[in-house]
Amino acid sequence: CVRRCEEPRLGAASRHRAAEEVRADFQRRVPYSYLQRAYIQLNKLEEAANAAHTFFMANPEHMEIQQDIENYKTTAGKVSLVDREARQHMEDYSSGVRHYDKEEYELAIEFLERALKGYYAEDEDCQIMCEGPQRFEEHEYLDYKAGLYEAIADHYMQVLACKHDCVRELATRSGRISPIENFLPLHYDYLQFAYYRVGDYVKALECAKSYLLFHPDDEDVLENAGYYEGLLEGEMDPDTIKPRKEAKTLLQRHKLESHLLQVAAAGLGYAYTEPNYWNRYGARQDEHSVPSSISSEPEDGPRLSLAKKPMPKPDRELKEGGPLLYSDVKFVYNSEQLNGTQRVLLDNVISEEQCRELHRVASGIMLAGDGYRGKTSPHTPNERFEGATVLKALKYGYEGRVPLKSARLFYDISEKARRIVESYFMLNSTLYFSYTHLVCRTALSGQQERRNDLSHPIHADNCLLDPEANECWKEPPAYTFRDYSALLYMNADFEGGEFIFTEMDAKTVTASIKPKCGRMISFSSGGENPHGVKAVTKGQRCAVALWFTLDPLYRELERIQADEVIAMLDQEHLGPSEMNINPKDEL
Repeated sequence: CVRRCEEPRLGAASRHRAAEEVRADFQRRVPYSYLQRAYIQLNKLEEAANAAHTFFMANPEHMEIQQDIENYKTTAGKVSLVDREARQHMEDYSSGVRHYDKEEYELAIEFLERALKGYYAEDEDCQIMCEGPQRFEEHEYLDYKAGLYEAIADHYMQVLACKHDCVRELATRSGRISPIENFLPLHYDYLQFAYYRVGDYVKALECAKSYLLFHPDDEDVLENAGYYEGLLEGEMDPDTIKPRKEAKTLLQRHKLESHLLQVAAAGLGYAYTEPNYWNRYGARQDEHSVPSSISSEPEDGPRLSLAKKPMPKPDRELKEGGPLLYSDVKFVYNSEQLNGTQRVLLDNVISEEQCRELHRVASGIMLAGDGYRGKTSPHTPNERFEGATVLKALKYGYEGRVPLKSARLFYDISEKARRIVESYFMLNSTLYFSYTHLVCRTALSGQQERRNDLSHPIHADNCLLDPEANECWKEPPAYTFRDYSALLYMNADFEGGEFIFTEMDAKTVTASIKPKCGRMISFSSGGENPHGVKAVTKGQRCAVALWFTLDPLYRELERIQADEVIAMLDQEHLGPSEMNINPKDEL
């Protein structure tokens, strides 16, 4: 019926419906990956670079595309990358905040106002696009029990649910699942302070009152609004200044939609939970830091409401400085000395002899591309990557293909590392292995000139690093269950290969560490610790890479199997490796 009403003005509806897989591919911008390759074949490097960049914006975890972009920059010189699917209101918002951070308030106002205008236009489009056939979860009962009126009501409730979610849709960057929290109100929050800084107190009060529609109990903005009213006394009646009409209209509509959806859910018998669309205290705070200029304001002046916003409480209390358990392990640097959070650098975790023995066992068990579906150069075409797991080492040892004592050494030193990390960061619950990998990176001869890539691009271990948004999205395909990471180095006889920490921009290096035998760097796995590896330009760099979780549901399966193998070997009196790993008495 709806389609027939549309046909006179829009034409006949297509009989074809894109499959969910196709829709998902377009959502993740997969066609641009193919476009990039096609442009390369046509030798159109600028178009290829733009296609690669467009794909990368929605897939920041895709390291091969990241490397392709770096190659374009090298081959084509200075490339101005264009996101061909950029949402203009998002671009304007980001530009506005960048100007705000630089205290360029006139430009910040221009871009943020443009972003608001674009937001409301996009909201109207989003509402319209929700019309038409819907297929939602929780509505399967329609197939077997719905009457005509029930089906009609259900259809319009599904359309309404789609419209209601436009707030989330417009706050979500391309390819991401999670929205920028508090996105629309933040426009008014930045604007109220920016207008104050340029002396437009009427607009400052207008934007402050608009923000308070969403967060009427925000003490900072309430205080700011009172301050602006004081500045306007004598010139005009502050009560005549009202919140912006479009913000008020949207919020009223949003509340009505929520009420209707809850009533419909009860009447039609499906589950509905109202999300907190304007959440200010969730897992992610506003994506931009509060400018330092705010702290220099006089005490009776206005503040950006974010200035006093409490940081989110972590799942656990963050501690460090616990005992290292082993007398030969040497403390080098803590988090403060490494310019970060939850970081530690240790030396002498294993001895020179144990490093040599690990190297010998590595040469006998490692497989090119292990852990990366056989891709021998998963991070850069200029190096060969090889790896092996604990279970594989023990299997080879049991079969006599490598010395059993050497295979057992790999198992034992990884357990030693786990105990140290658990103790140093003073964790109140057990730290489990999530993945254990013996890895080597070898520089390929003839491919090291003019290298400007990394051995391992900047990333975080449990979230998708998005440098453009200055954000790390804790969602699949990231290993969101990982809590701590560690790298135990086996050698230093190579060139390059320094481990680096960076800021969220993936460019500003905060600490650089030169690997050597027995050195271990450990850190929490989240977006607070973006890291990577500089290019290995000569020789081979080897390490034991360890990832840990506090959730027993995500324990490493191969580790559980390895534990069983060790128990079997101990029952056969094969004993542990001849290494001194007994912990000293804890302080």
